[in-house]
Amino acid sequence: MRTFFLILIGLNLLSCDSKKTSENLIVETQKVKIDLTEASKLVELPLQCATQQYPNKLGQVIADSSDLKTPKELHPAFYGCFDWHSAVHGHWSMVKLLRLYPNLEQAEAIKKTLKNHLNQENIDKEIEYFQKEINGSYERMYGWAWLFKLSQSLHEWNDPIGKVLHANLQPLINVLKDKFESFVPKLIYPIRVGEHTNTAFALNMMHDYATSLNDRELLNQIKTAALKYYQNDENCPLSWEPSGYDFLSPCLEEAVLMQKIQDEENFNKWIKQFLPQLQSKDFNLEIAKVSDRSDGKLVHLDGLNFSRSWNLFQLSKLKNFKHLQPVAVEHFNAAYPNLIGDSYEGSHWLGSFAIYAYLAQ
Repeated sequence: MRTFFLILIGLNLLSCDSKKTSENLIVETQKVKIDLTEASKLVELPLQCATQQYPNKLGQVIADSSDLKTPKELHPAFYGCFDWHSAVHGHWSMVKLLRLYPNLEQAEAIKKTLKNHLNQENIDKEIEYFQKEINGSYERMYGWAWLFKLSQSLHEWNDPIGKVLHANLQPLINVLKDKFESFVPKLIYPIRVGEHTNTAFALNMMHDYATSLNDRELLNQIKTAALKYYQNDENCPLSWEPSGYDFLSPCLEEAVLMQKIQDEENFNKWIKQFLPQLQSKDFNLEIAKVSDRSDGKLVHLDGLNFSRSWNLFQLSKLKNFKHLQPVAVEHFNAAYPNLIGDSYEGSHWLGSFAIYAYLAQ
């Protein structure tokens, strides 16, 4: 009889463990979904703002009165969406969503906008702007990085228009590659803020481009820079995040970059020193809260939730970090309902962040 009860207790414990395993599996395989209906809503954001010239934040240095021109005159390819970099990743958003859903009702309008903006004449004007000495640091390196992502997506697009537009954009990419090659060796210390100038973010985006196009020279430059900046980092202060205006996580951007340039064994050794808490099965991050979405800076924190999401999704692809996936889903779901109907301060850029997080799964 005693033996029978011991067996029964053992079976009950095994059953409980089995249930726990099953429950964990369900959590760990959670994903977020953007269907055709959602994609059609999302694509309206960049489609509308791509040709919306005002309000506009030019961020330019003026050499003389001849530089006082309208955004469209200065940047005929990327004049909408409030600022240059948002216009660039707005175009990326349109390409990505049309590639995902070729039957979008806005398909023809998207293609028309892309062809009107990314023609050779307009790209030549963009190059002319970047090549002026006074504009040497313009959009360095956040806007550069998004342009590389746009180029990558055009290259991967299985449509004749993609090939044409990729070829049109390539001369500007070459200008920015030269700028990158010149700038990074002079950047002795990485920029670790949670906004545009974060170095790890730019290297991440450019690494994706270089991998897709098999640009070995650029890949080597990125790896060299990443190791120089981050190889010896320890104990990243994740508890300091977020800062008040963050839309990027400095710690997570760096972690994903090092994941990309190292094999799994070396990355696991590095991450133990850099963010040891990520290995805890109970790891969590409090959702960033936005107090005023009409404030262009405070709404950055919605972007932080999306960027945390894409980094956690990326990390969760490694076998030791699958438990990060539900944390990524939680951050995505917290920010996504705010996209449609949001004020222009958020709507002109946050859609791109949502799409990028969705694609990182």
